[in-house]
Amino acid sequence: MPTPKVFLTRRWPTEVEHYLSQRYDVTVNEHDTPPDAQVLKAALRSYDAVCPTVTDKLPAEVLQAGTRVKVLGNYGVGVSHIDVQACKRLGIVVTNTPDVLTDATAEIAVMLMLMAARRAGEGERQVRGNQWDGWAPTRLIGANVTGRTLGLIGFGRIGQATAQKAHHGFGMRILYHSRNRATPEVEALTGGTYCQSLDELLETSDFVSLHCPGGAANRHLLDAKRLDRMKRSACLINTARGEVVDEAALAEALRNRVIAGAGLDVYEHEPRVPEAFLGLENVVLLPHLGSATLETRVAMGMRVAENLERFFAGLEPRDRVA
Repeated sequence: MPTPKVFLTRRWPTEVEHYLSQRYDVTVNEHDTPPDAQVLKAALRSYDAVCPTVTDKLPAEVLQAGTRVKVLGNYGVGVSHIDVQACKRLGIVVTNTPDVLTDATAEIAVMLMLMAARRAGEGERQVRGNQWDGWAPTRLIGANVTGRTLGLIGFGRIGQATAQKAHHGFGMRILYHSRNRATPEVEALTGGTYCQSLDELLETSDFVSLHCPGGAANRHLLDAKRLDRMKRSACLINTARGEVVDEAALAEALRNRVIAGAGLDVYEHEPRVPEAFLGLENVVLLPHLGSATLETRVAMGMRVAENLERFFAGLEPRDRVA
């Protein structure tokens, strides 16, 4: 059969691009900016495999333009930017990259928790703005993390890794809420206690960290009513998907001190960050750094490559989601 044609919607680590180019007829988006719908439609008509990222929106109306594409090798775990049901109807296989970004994303969740609790963002802004005039007993008073209660919404790989780091590293009490209860072995390893009620978790936790999927089912899961159930001293952490949080409600809750703080790595309409967040001191804002280590980004690309190799060899891809 002819060499499969593969389109990468963004630049990937050089090592991965080289590996793929030795095996396929690869085209890379040299501009390294999110392609628009017309570019994606053209790619779906022209390539055997398209490898999107979280920045690429692939709803049904875009996917229906595909007359050639056979597989979407998604560069990432979450697939809420892809209409998976439309792919099933159209016979397009979808794969993702689980496992390899678990620890990197969990590290960012823990870092955001620490930064929000200890007001690290405010402190750095003071130093960089030449506003710091020395140590004082009552300045930038934050909260301890050690020994506090961490509530996790979603308890998959990343949620469990976050729990392990928090429980064993900081002696935190771990609560979690998810569709399915973890095994006793996982609960023992992570220190996790299952919370059947989301409201109970919100009311009990000092820190609430989101690790659930995005998409319509969880859109604005954390709305004004649920934010109001959190402790006034609590912080919200989001490394999952931006749409899980009602950003307008969160900005209002932070402004009115309904909750003490937040740490965000993801936003509903990336790369746009709501203007309401920018003037608030009690929110830490990161530019979607969850998987941003060289080791992780290479591993993600190689996982896509493995899935493509199995697909084009007529085998079931390891990480098929549709």
